[in-house]
Amino acid sequence: MSKHITDARALAAQALQAIVAGESLRAAFAAFSTKLSDSRDRALLSALLHAGARWWLRFDAALDTLLTQPLRVREPQVHALLVLGLVQLEILRLPAYAAVAATVDATRALGRPKFAGLVNAVLRRWLRETDARNAQLDSDPATRSAHPRWMLDAFALDWPAQRETILAGNNAQAPLTLRVNRRRSTRADYLQQLLDSGVAASAPPGLPDALMLEESTDVTALPGYAQGAFSVQDGAAQLSADLLDAGDGARVLDACAAPGGKSAHILERADVELLALDSDARRLARVGANLQRLGLSATLRQGDAAQPRDWWDGRPYDRILLDAPCSATGVIRRQPDIKLHRRASDVGALAATQARLLDALWPLLKSGGRLVYATCSLLAAENSRQIEAFLARHADASPGDFLPAWHAAGVGRQNLPGEGGMDGFFYAIVEKRA
Repeated sequence: MSKHITDARALAAQALQAIVAGESLRAAFAAFSTKLSDSRDRALLSALLHAGARWWLRFDAALDTLLTQPLRVREPQVHALLVLGLVQLEILRLPAYAAVAATVDATRALGRPKFAGLVNAVLRRWLRETDARNAQLDSDPATRSAHPRWMLDAFALDWPAQRETILAGNNAQAPLTLRVNRRRSTRADYLQQLLDSGVAASAPPGLPDALMLEESTDVTALPGYAQGAFSVQDGAAQLSADLLDAGDGARVLDACAAPGGKSAHILERADVELLALDSDARRLARVGANLQRLGLSATLRQGDAAQPRDWWDGRPYDRILLDAPCSATGVIRRQPDIKLHRRASDVGALAATQARLLDALWPLLKSGGRLVYATCSLLAAENSRQIEAFLARHADASPGDFLPAWHAAGVGRQNLPGEGGMDGFFYAIVEKRA
């Protein structure tokens, strides 16, 4: 990353190239946004990176038909800039003259002035041939939806009637949803604070602590942020506290706790003895910081949930929440780089990890206790088939029935991306027979 570059589009090209090469969108934005002092430029960078990652598989393919000599390998940043030029025209719908001129200027800012004419010619050719080019891309489901083929096939296998709904949900912009901290305010009172501050918001049904904002914004500027009045958390994730149903005095394990949103929600709901466990020390530090802002406390411990002998004190838990590592195919609308980074081969390895975690944690649950299994995946191998296999292995395990009215998925329930304004999420409840 060149330190002297301050052009938002040039930085976006560098960042997008890094994302395609394997860096997470979140990390890339954090690194490159520090080069921009104007909040409007940072907002543009964010919009370009999210749209660029979301639609990369469409416009990367389009460039193969627009360029006689591909730039993907020899000039990857210019290639990424061209993708962003198409994104500005087709997705962000910026004025054509401004988008083309600014993208050509960004070519020079990248230190590639000899490609300025090429960038100008390619974008102007696209404008002349837009309808035909889009029709060609729309003829292939992979470029139409900008999803990898393995993912299209997996959705078609597990959700044949809902595949198009899933693809559309993944490509939509996710709303900003807050979770009001009950220990600081009521939802009604905080909603009024937002409205009084000129922030349009509403209280979605079925989510007693949630508020959905009509427009995305800098949450740190909202009233009460520093005082812990709320957290940012999707509505589907907020249901974990309802399903866990931990009352005062309960001993609770959040087995894969980072970044701490679900731990915090449990603590906001009841006075429990909670252990927040995570294998990543840096992410565990984020849990601590989040709890501190919200005025909450828990025991934080670094450890592998699949190896309880290294961290468990031998006292069983009344409730265990396992928000298991997964393919994250249900949160692509928030993390579109998942399309670029996830591979079909990842699913089997993740399913094996989930099975190890379930088997390792089950002995830690009291008789009569409840384990809530959650993923942000849409794939049956990680969800319904995972829980069915677990129940078959453990004679003392039985499915619970306190689940949301989502799509039936074996003994669990599945929300699809965008349904109810929420992410794609799977829940199953497993209870230990007394």
